[in-house]
Amino acid sequence: MGNEFERKQRVVVVGGGPGGYEAAIAGAQLGAEVTLVEQVGVGGSAVITDVVPSKTLIAVAEATNGIGEAADLGVQFFSRNDAGRPVRPEVAVNLAQVNKRLLGLARQQSEDMRASLVRAGVTIVSGHGRLDGASSVIVSTAVSGGTDFDQIEADTIVVSVGASPRILPTAVPDGERIFTWTQLYGLQSVPEHLIVVGSGVTGAEFASAYTALGSKVTLISSRDQVLPGEDADAAAVIENVFKRNGMTVLSKSRADKVERTADGVVATLSDGRTVEGSHCLMAVGSIPNTKGIGLEQAGVQLSDSGHIRVNRVARTSAPNIYAAGDCTTFLPLASVASMQGRTAMFHAMGDAVNPTELRNVASNIFTQPQIATVGWTQRQIEEGIAQGDIYKLPLSSNPRAKMMGIKDGFVKLFARTGSGTVIGGVVVAPNASELIFPIALAVEHRLTVDQVSRAFTVYPSLSGSISDAARAMHIVL
Repeated sequence: MGNEFERKQRVVVVGGGPGGYEAAIAGAQLGAEVTLVEQVGVGGSAVITDVVPSKTLIAVAEATNGIGEAADLGVQFFSRNDAGRPVRPEVAVNLAQVNKRLLGLARQQSEDMRASLVRAGVTIVSGHGRLDGASSVIVSTAVSGGTDFDQIEADTIVVSVGASPRILPTAVPDGERIFTWTQLYGLQSVPEHLIVVGSGVTGAEFASAYTALGSKVTLISSRDQVLPGEDADAAAVIENVFKRNGMTVLSKSRADKVERTADGVVATLSDGRTVEGSHCLMAVGSIPNTKGIGLEQAGVQLSDSGHIRVNRVARTSAPNIYAAGDCTTFLPLASVASMQGRTAMFHAMGDAVNPTELRNVASNIFTQPQIATVGWTQRQIEEGIAQGDIYKLPLSSNPRAKMMGIKDGFVKLFARTGSGTVIGGVVVAPNASELIFPIALAVEHRLTVDQVSRAFTVYPSLSGSISDAARAMHIVL
């Protein structure tokens, strides 16, 4: 009889990105009274200014590349001039229309997510949320003549406030000539010469995309190779493709400052060299949006970089406070944020929990070709951190790749020495984000290379290379 008088668990989620959205949905499904506090819109920056618009732009770049490469397959495009003679038309990109479409898609995705939350019974509050101790959240909303404040009591709090582009004082973005990756979507035409500062994932993706869209691109990299920290073979393939497509890659070069000129920008390197361009993208990392929202006062421990320390069930140092997404010390991926959000709610509500295992996370870099990875890395195997055998199979030997005109890429598998258990892999291919899934399944479920090789693949298919690589690593009993 007492159960009917029990109060529902009150959950407040601060931030509506992938982590906050999934936490709110999961909490509502498990019977909690959930309030989501979001300042910019459901979906957060991932949907509105980051993942959704950037990957839509990259899809356009891939389509543009496809048109250009069709001639290699024997497909030629011609129109006729006034004299009736065939002429090859130019491939033109209407960037204003592209940006209008991608921002529309981002808004629609945000609205779809909002509708899902409403259907689930989640209360959505627009405003800036900050913790007031460990058991309440204060929401501030700009109103006519000032700011309105509302206090929401909570049994459980999930912080999912994301991160923002890092701003260098010597290269302050103005949204006209110098940009962060969130500001590029106001461009009305393809930049004549785009300087990209930073050769990490974001810099490499946009450099790849704008090269395909027709920009002259100069990529300034402070490291020996683009994509530092990624698989070295994969990074080498991407850098070779970049250079072959006309991109200028300045390795071991650091941009000290970027300034506006009369009709463009100039980047000054640490060795005194200068690079002039029409526009500049600053892709020098991000910082978590954790400052000034009451985390320390609530007993939440932060790292030196300002990220929230969490364990594998997304719990912070404060027992009833969880955190998810780019503001945490976990991998800054939308898929990881979503998993953290769900895991946080399952744990808080006493449901069954599978702690997140970062080594099982599949990730993808949307360059052309793409780079997808999962599990242990070759560097970790070579350094003795993991014990494994390595096998690399170039896509040039794959019959489907030949048919499609794919010139670059490979499949690489890592298997535990002795047992043959798949512990990781790398795929470099046009659709690596799709091809990594069977390897991720193998890693998650600890399949051996023999078990992987016994699964049927379609002939011909790019996935056949995964089976071929596994077959080549056969363990003799």
